[in-house]
Amino acid sequence: MKKDIENRKDIELLVRGFYDKVKVDDTIGHIFNDIAKVNWEKHFPVMFDFWENVLFYTGTYEGNPMIIHQHINRVVPLTKMHFNRWNELFSKTVDELFEGNNAMLAKQRALSISTVMQMKILSPG
Repeated sequence: MKKDIENRKDIELLVRGFYDKVKVDDTIGHIFNDIAKVNWEKHFPVMFDFWENVLFYTGTYEGNPMIIHQHINRVVPLTKMHFNRWNELFSKTVDELFEGNNAMLAKQRALSISTVMQMKILSPG
């Protein structure tokens, strides 16, 4: 039996595992590697803060992820396929590593965040 997501260390494991999949993914990897040119060592702590806040309301994350995604969309148009693949990889990573209420919550929040981003980016106005 797997354990649930309980603390920042678990979030770090989840986020690193997820982005290990993203970096090599045929559908969305190039967006992170070639378009956004993500500096992973800078990006990881921000993502740890983001997900820690999403799950545990720590208040550690400060930022607006919508702005960067809107910028990326101007460089390479994001599609429903991109968002679906992101969600698929995120849920798969959660399921591989964890189970429980927080694991389920992480997948639900990821889908909610992705849905809002899609609405604002794909159907602006």
